[in-house]
Amino acid sequence: MSHKNLKVALIGNPNTGKTSVFNQLTGLKQQVGNYPGITVEKKIGFSKLTENLKATILDLPGTYSLNASSIDENVVIELLLNKNDANYPDVAVVVTEVENLKRNLLLFTQIKDLEIPTILAINMSDRMDYKGISLDIPYLEEQLKTKIALISSRKNIGIDNLKHLIADYKTLSTEPCLNASSIDVDYFDKLRHAFPKELLYKLWLVITQDVNFGELERKEIAEKSFAKSNSELKKMQQKETIKRYQFINDVLKVGYTIDSSKAKGVRATLDRILMHKVFGYVIFFAILMLIFQSVFSWSSIPMDFIDESFAKLASLSKEHLPPGLLTDLVSEGIIPGIGGVVIFIPQIAFLFLFISVLEESGYMSRVVFLMDKIMRRFGLSGKSVVPLISGTACAIPAIMASRNIENWKERLITILITPFTTCSARLPVYAILIALIIPDKRILGILNLQGLTLMALYLLGFFMAIFSAYILNKILKIKSKSYFVIEMPNYRLPLFKNVAINVIEKTKSFVVGAGKIILAISIILWFLGSHGMSHEYANAETIVKERIQKQGLTRFNQNYIDNTLSEHYTALQDSVAKNIYKINSQDIADSIAAKKIELFEKVENQEISSFKLEKSFIGVLGKGIEPVIRPLGYDWKIGIAVITSFAAREVFIGTLASIYSVDSEEEATIKSRMEAEVNPVTGDKIFNFATGISLLLFYAFAMQCISTLAITKKETNSWKWPVIQLVFMSTFAYTVSLIVYQILK
Repeated sequence: MSHKNLKVALIGNPNTGKTSVFNQLTGLKQQVGNYPGITVEKKIGFSKLTENLKATILDLPGTYSLNASSIDENVVIELLLNKNDANYPDVAVVVTEVENLKRNLLLFTQIKDLEIPTILAINMSDRMDYKGISLDIPYLEEQLKTKIALISSRKNIGIDNLKHLIADYKTLSTEPCLNASSIDVDYFDKLRHAFPKELLYKLWLVITQDVNFGELERKEIAEKSFAKSNSELKKMQQKETIKRYQFINDVLKVGYTIDSSKAKGVRATLDRILMHKVFGYVIFFAILMLIFQSVFSWSSIPMDFIDESFAKLASLSKEHLPPGLLTDLVSEGIIPGIGGVVIFIPQIAFLFLFISVLEESGYMSRVVFLMDKIMRRFGLSGKSVVPLISGTACAIPAIMASRNIENWKERLITILITPFTTCSARLPVYAILIALIIPDKRILGILNLQGLTLMALYLLGFFMAIFSAYILNKILKIKSKSYFVIEMPNYRLPLFKNVAINVIEKTKSFVVGAGKIILAISIILWFLGSHGMSHEYANAETIVKERIQKQGLTRFNQNYIDNTLSEHYTALQDSVAKNIYKINSQDIADSIAAKKIELFEKVENQEISSFKLEKSFIGVLGKGIEPVIRPLGYDWKIGIAVITSFAAREVFIGTLASIYSVDSEEEATIKSRMEAEVNPVTGDKIFNFATGISLLLFYAFAMQCISTLAITKKETNSWKWPVIQLVFMSTFAYTVSLIVYQILK
């Protein structure tokens, strides 16, 4: 047996369980990336078929036929036409669904015409008895000229047989199921004689589809007098489709039977409730409320544990590693920076968990249908809901998902408004700020106030996206007409394996993607915060001590010492009164004096550290931008975090964690450091209610992601739209934050 990796393409209509089959074949051995030159997501996995044979499994975008109507469908055609492509399959597995076999087989018959070894995988076989379906597998194999794997990806039935068929792909027939060229014999005969070395159906796809195909171009065919008008080609495509369905109907009359007396189900009843014009929205709103309540409630314990663990790790590294720049880098830069991302893994994982469950259950398609009625009023398609919902994970793949929207105006508007949707990168910012400024209280004994605030921010982003779409629809003078068609999959219990893989992959993608950026920025920030060239930075200790000697400590630090000494004196007096300590007045005076020296040294060191930070490279930069951000309630440290978060929103927390670590020698969590941050002169908390709300609104509306701008440029093929996107969102965010802070302060 050959030791080379077989290349297997999984192809199928949407909602046939193709992803479930992919997960069963590959498990966690998966990679996610983009097809070369475009931004359609691809998934590649690896499967061990036999002891000596492994396979590379490529999960292609869902498509209903090889008559493509969107860019991601073109990906399937271009791969299947180009034998020189690195991912060109040795064997294709067409995944179909037992209840919709007739429609699924259209794509199968087209792929068979490409003479690629093809296996028909009929999924959801566990529902056959429930639906009263019977299949004559030998007859279907004979008529369709293939081997059939009857599988249930949910229950792991037939997967081993599918692997066996893939391994024996060389025994598969490559003969087409039917002669589709009979729709116009003269035309196809001329085409065959003009290009005798080319596969006839490949020629037909090159003529009718907007695809890239190596050496053979549409222009060359036109020069051979095979050009036809678009209307003529459309008519021929319709004839081809009719002929294929005639063949499929004839086959299924014998090979596929349904005993309606055995069929049973509750789909219609559930649809009437979940898609009701009133109750449908109420149920969806209730589900959202449950999600955001759970995100805060369930994740609080693991988040606190992670936060405390990283604080201890930073402290231990400082204590046990040899003093020097490397130790400072690790304890003040790398550990706090990475901790600023890792702490939010529980919340992000729970969010992806709920989204995966909604998708797996079939409910998400109902939401898309439900929202289409609203979207139409604002110049969007129901399909725009998919990018907007996908945007809760990340705006980049969400903007890619807009490629399913055929209408250019609707697609452009969707691309421009999608970044308003609250993505997982915003979640860390929201979570830490809400925890700082919103009390952890319950309304009616059930609803957590912090969870309600988080939900309000998500809804605010969504409503802003809709409002922006309405404005753009009025402004953009692009004539268009579109139709909305969506398939409603059957309801099903979410498959644990699919949900787990999705949560793990999405969370890992967030952590790895954000971690690399944060690690780099943390190192840069540590260097900028720990070094400076000015005379003040070099002589910080002398300057601060002389200033304290002449002017005293800052008012806040002096009040802190006085209050702490007062508490210490009261505690000693209480201990004496309760006979805990037997000490005289001189002992109390000595203890107070020792405590005063300890506190003075502590705050003196803090003032030296703060002075050095202000005179460091990062301090000079921060002070330079402070006049611009001060009206929003931000100090220079927050300003630095805002600037660095243009790389990625979640960098905001990592930046503050790094800056506060440089500014402090104490073991403390990220949250406690932010909570303790005060104005050194007035003693007021930096992260008060007004500043917190201002920051939340800024991040709700601002375009804080360079990668999203890059994707917008790629998808629109122009810098015009990303520049408009950046300027509008940033200006709007600044204005709203300014107004709200000035009102609340």
